[in-house]
Amino acid sequence: MLVIRRLYDWVLALGASKHAPKALGAISFAESSFFPIPPDIMLIPMVLAKRERAWWFALICTITSVLGGLLGYYIGAALLEALARPILEFYGYWYKFEDFQAAFNEWGLLIVFVFGLTPFPYKVITIASGATGLNLPIFILSSIVARGLRFFIVAGLLFFFGPPIKDFIEKRLGLMFFIGCALLIGGFVAIKFVL
Repeated sequence: MLVIRRLYDWVLALGASKHAPKALGAISFAESSFFPIPPDIMLIPMVLAKRERAWWFALICTITSVLGGLLGYYIGAALLEALARPILEFYGYWYKFEDFQAAFNEWGLLIVFVFGLTPFPYKVITIASGATGLNLPIFILSSIVARGLRFFIVAGLLFFFGPPIKDFIEKRLGLMFFIGCALLIGGFVAIKFVL
């Protein structure tokens, strides 16, 4: 519990530092193409530390997530065997890829939109979008809307209900850490059933 508290305090302090927006952008970019940790781990403490900048932080997340998504799309389109296959194998999706490709060709716009809103590993969707040849403008538009909604909803909830949420998190830090881990693991398990 002490380690979790120190990590939480460190992230909260980083969220209040002048380097926080750059770190947030880097994590958000990387998460959309190859990195396993979602940017919410930075966004939430940053908004809690500086609620007046909530919308700016959400915008950073949205822009960098879409740009990172374009890298994921490129990985799927141009580097399928060399780079996308090892990434998809790491997450356990390569062998289900053919079935997924057929569904993706039919429902691509909806898949990008829905999974862009959830804790689902977005890199799987961006790589699959490129690998299946989803129309690039549709991919970009879906990504902007889905990722924007996701990050602005999180920032908005924290902006309007920040102090009570911060108190709730700090009083139940162990429980919140457990729930966060369960959601992350649950997202990967859910993918196995969806794909």
